[in-house]
Amino acid sequence: MKQAWVRISPWDKELAVAAIESGADAVWVDKGCSTRVRELGRMTTVAEDGDLTPGKDVLVLDINCKDDELRAATLPRNATLLLRMKDWTIIPLENLLAQRERLMTEAKTVEEARTMLGILEKGVDGILVNNRDPTEVRKIVALVHGLSPAVELLPASITRIAPTGMGDRVCVDTCNAMIIGEGMLVGNTSSAFFLVHSESMENPYVAARPFRVNASAVHAYILRPGNTTSYLSDLRVGDEMLIVNAQGQTRTGHIGRCKVETRPMLLILAEVNKREISIVLQNAETINLVRTDGQPVSVSCLKPGDQVLVHLEAGGRHFGMKISETLTEK
Repeated sequence: MKQAWVRISPWDKELAVAAIESGADAVWVDKGCSTRVRELGRMTTVAEDGDLTPGKDVLVLDINCKDDELRAATLPRNATLLLRMKDWTIIPLENLLAQRERLMTEAKTVEEARTMLGILEKGVDGILVNNRDPTEVRKIVALVHGLSPAVELLPASITRIAPTGMGDRVCVDTCNAMIIGEGMLVGNTSSAFFLVHSESMENPYVAARPFRVNASAVHAYILRPGNTTSYLSDLRVGDEMLIVNAQGQTRTGHIGRCKVETRPMLLILAEVNKREISIVLQNAETINLVRTDGQPVSVSCLKPGDQVLVHLEAGGRHFGMKISETLTEK
């Protein structure tokens, strides 16, 4: 997830409130102001006496010439590197983004932040908002948190649906309301995911639960922010989750609760690009995948030949992180 920090120097209570209420990840304040921040709410501070220390946890570098860029590439990689760009030169950032992680830049406007977040389609890892207008601070923080990389969705043809007996399925209940067309990417393997729809539709039998995705069985993988995965059994309250819509656009949500209950399950197999992929879902009419037109389709009426949206990955995973290796999952 991209980070949004807010510079509050000199101290401004209204600006600090805006940072906290907008969900900023940290505030950069003068020495002695960390206590003032904590009086308003729980927030990471970057200060000489803060949670993160400039010069140690965060390195600041002005980029004015090629030598500065070369120096940036040699700095310790275990620290966040904050770059202050002369005249908003893009090329040095492109070069550095290709070489290292944990890069941040300053931005005064939404337009500047959008540019920095889109460089090389990867963008910097975070923005330090340098604007004294609380309204603009809220806009920039919202942009940073709402702008996460899209994922490619492909049509897959259903080939088989079969009961598999009882299993322990996981409902992922988030602190976020989802709408029609939104859900999460889940699959039996770490390289093939089905878009499992949220329970955001009205149903004659149960009320809508727009915060919930009835995801799969405990063994399944779920794709998370930062292109990482987790087993459903490992999810915990507070974890960040990737919410995906039928166009592949993504946003970050947070888990409020996970429910594991024993239910009858279905094995669903599909084919995409001559490759067989699969998922296990609860056998209930309220569980939906997503058609290519963005509409939900219940597993209770799914049939061979139907097309649903899926996402494919290459390579394997090690503790949820993507790696390049020869790996076969069946």
